[in-house]
Amino acid sequence: MSLLKRIEQGQGKPSEQSTGTPQASGGDASRLSSLQVRRVSAPSAAPQTGTYFDLKTRVQNRLLAELDPSMDITKTDDVRKTIQGLFEQILNEENIVLSRPERARLFEQISAEILGLGPLQPLLEDETVTEVMVNGAKNIYVERKGKIHRVPVTFESNDHVMRIIDRIVAPLGRRIDESSPYVDARLADGSRVNAVIPPISLIGPVLTIRKFSKIPITLEQLVQFGTLTPDSIQFLKACVEARLNIVISGGTGSGKTTLLNILSGFIPSDERIITIENAAELQLRQEHVVTLESRPPNIEGRGEITIRNLVVNALRMRPDRIIVGEIRDDAALDMLQAMNTGHDGSMTTLHSNSPRDTLSRLETMTLMAGMELPVRAIREQVSSAIDMIIHEERMRDGSRKVTFITEVSGMEGDIITTTDLFVFEQTGLENGKVLGHIRPTGLRPNFMEKIEAAGIHLPPSIFGVGSRQRY
Repeated sequence: MSLLKRIEQGQGKPSEQSTGTPQASGGDASRLSSLQVRRVSAPSAAPQTGTYFDLKTRVQNRLLAELDPSMDITKTDDVRKTIQGLFEQILNEENIVLSRPERARLFEQISAEILGLGPLQPLLEDETVTEVMVNGAKNIYVERKGKIHRVPVTFESNDHVMRIIDRIVAPLGRRIDESSPYVDARLADGSRVNAVIPPISLIGPVLTIRKFSKIPITLEQLVQFGTLTPDSIQFLKACVEARLNIVISGGTGSGKTTLLNILSGFIPSDERIITIENAAELQLRQEHVVTLESRPPNIEGRGEITIRNLVVNALRMRPDRIIVGEIRDDAALDMLQAMNTGHDGSMTTLHSNSPRDTLSRLETMTLMAGMELPVRAIREQVSSAIDMIIHEERMRDGSRKVTFITEVSGMEGDIITTTDLFVFEQTGLENGKVLGHIRPTGLRPNFMEKIEAAGIHLPPSIFGVGSRQRY
């Protein structure tokens, strides 16, 4: 049994008899004792305390003290080589005896602390993980294939979690403290981060990281996952190319941003696109893209730049398209104004439960702007600005499906009228997996004239007219 396990189990130092080591005296005995104390076992998946953490902290602190502060940490390979050399030097100087696996594991953990996000780094590098959720230092969960699982990974303490949060937000010029106890941020790879700390959180620092695949999801994968069908994709492609104004709605984690990324890929490469987000995460592939990011107020309560400020400013930047990552407040009014003043082809996302609820939320958020507009005037703005709503849901099996593609067709009296063009039809449930596809309703949209004016001609079969669809 290793020394660390003996210490953790309250057995103290191993005796000479227990270790099978011959008796020694004087200086040899002292040195032997030192070597025995410094001999530690490799960390396991379970939480570790005591000797191993003391060793890790000591070696890590020496490394940080001896590393050149002017070193460019973006050159990861070079920094790792430097850390490796110092790491070996420190172990030798302190007579720390470790087996090869123990040494490699300790080095990887210390490297993750210096170059990455500590215990979370392996989870971020795991391609099967789509979301990481830290509920205090000792409870970490991940999402895989739409399902949440607890993982045997922990932080040393809440202070350790706070250090990692600070490492994320500091380079972005953002802050998190008792006076501002929550923050939205992003990682260098575009992953979205939200952090909440006490006193708002009663369980310690809470960190949520929404990962984005290094390899963007393709149209073929959307069909394979059952999110969309080839016909519905062809229809949405035509809508984007014909410059329709589109809102993608759905609940948290339903795949709205992923779908927005894919739809934006249909925008012609010769158009100027302005993207506006709270934390930049869109992954547009076109060359002519200007990315704007909102900014919270500083410690003095000044310098805030809101989504609404950015939408207004974007109108002066000669955009062909304006893409807002998410509308959640009074910026809805300015987004509607932009859509109604010649900026066709704009897109945004919004949290809601259904296409009808999407219209109600847009109306409510427009009222938040404080312009005291009559409800009918707001609804007229919404109905004339929005051409189509794409609603997406996360199903009970964790899969994401587009459940409605709905046209906003106009006004009847004081009511905004809509027409469902495609609707998800569930055909069954097999081994916990939801079966079904989104199917056309047989109705053609009123905006077909706009699509055809763009030189795009869709076959009637896409809308379920003249032939039965098979998927």
